[in-house]
Amino acid sequence: MTLHPLEILPVVIYLILLLYLGFFGKRGDDSEENFIVGGRTLTLPAFVATLVTTWYGGILGVGEFSYTYGLSNWVVFGLPYYLFAFIFAVFLAPRIRRDGGLSIPDRLYRNYGPTAGEIGAVWTLFMVLPAPYVLMVGILMMAVTGWSLWLCVTLGTGFSMIYVLSGGFRSVVRTDKLQFLLMFGGFILLLTVLMFRYGGLPFLTAHLPASHLSLTGGNPPSYLLVWYFIALWTFIDPGFHQRCDAAKTPETARRGILISIGFWFIFDLLTTATGLYARALLTGLKTPALSYPLLSHTILPPLLSGLFLSGLFATIMSTIDSLSLLSAITIGHDILSRTKIAIDRVKAVRLGLIVTAILSILIAILLPSVIRIWYVIGTLFVPPMLLPVLSVYFPAIAPGRKWVIANLVLGFLLPFIWLTISAFQSPSLANLNNFMGIQPMFPGLGISFLLFSAGAAAKRRKE
Repeated sequence: MTLHPLEILPVVIYLILLLYLGFFGKRGDDSEENFIVGGRTLTLPAFVATLVTTWYGGILGVGEFSYTYGLSNWVVFGLPYYLFAFIFAVFLAPRIRRDGGLSIPDRLYRNYGPTAGEIGAVWTLFMVLPAPYVLMVGILMMAVTGWSLWLCVTLGTGFSMIYVLSGGFRSVVRTDKLQFLLMFGGFILLLTVLMFRYGGLPFLTAHLPASHLSLTGGNPPSYLLVWYFIALWTFIDPGFHQRCDAAKTPETARRGILISIGFWFIFDLLTTATGLYARALLTGLKTPALSYPLLSHTILPPLLSGLFLSGLFATIMSTIDSLSLLSAITIGHDILSRTKIAIDRVKAVRLGLIVTAILSILIAILLPSVIRIWYVIGTLFVPPMLLPVLSVYFPAIAPGRKWVIANLVLGFLLPFIWLTISAFQSPSLANLNNFMGIQPMFPGLGISFLLFSAGAAAKRRKE
């Protein structure tokens, strides 16, 4: 894909504005609370902008899925997340804001002791490493420039993270406001042109396989079901927790998530519809992950195509900077600062950001498949973390410390072993033959519920 200079110009302007907003602006004091949660002063508009952009970084993966499976994209990556986000808003968000913690491992340390906190910190680190999004921005930059993947991954990571070193959470929020406008504006622009030029549903019906207009996309129910369980990630997502911790009031956190669900619904309509047009107009793509930028390059005039590309970069990079900060917090605040190493906590978080960048670049280069990374991380880390985190806010379901530690260990080990056996008996991870025909996540969730049930029963007997 060879770009016209006018396609490149909006992207360059976007990167300049990004760095300006990231480095300059009100920073507050140098306290750890200010660096991690912005002094807990996040207003409702800022809350919505930063949560909506952060939660939607996998735009190339969404393009790949909607190009390949059609409307099933909304069933898999939309509907379950609205449901769980609604439950989170009603039952969890106000409790998190009133709790006063700074991170998920923070709360595990406080409620279940240092061993649980240390294991939880390691699992949280794997959950928030921005490797899938670093890979996406590298793939997009490679398509735009023609440079090698490793160079594009490194440059994309640098642009997305460098200003976080300076301003922490406040820098993330400032840049998210710009990125919010670009991500919505870009897809509204492209979809409007497509509808006026080609028409709506009659055109898509005539040019798409029937499976693309079905809710399953031709996938078996078991495959769709596992993504609903992966969506339980919402309850333990460190980004959700951080936004709630940073909100001005508990009500700001609750209302902010409910409003965000509406914006996610609108954006899902935009991205899924655009993916359907991509499949109808660009048949036989070898790299469906690039369906959005290729469609824009084909359909829009150069300057407008450049604006759309800026929106794609904004969508991905808004997630990278947020997850980078969360990963840095986990390394610096939750791991390094609890050791005997004498280091200032904010400096520890900044050091954690550098470690995050290096780890993310390495993983992105070694495992270059976005959906595969999502699947593996969700499968391995939702089971051990789900109930321990929920029990922090609902003490009635909390067992004793030993039961929680057993859950954190076995809830990870069982799906890990299951996934390993499945991988050995499969031609590739992309075509996984699940051991005994069971998705690896389900045994992990099963052992987790059994341990919590047994622990709660033992606790009641003791009381």
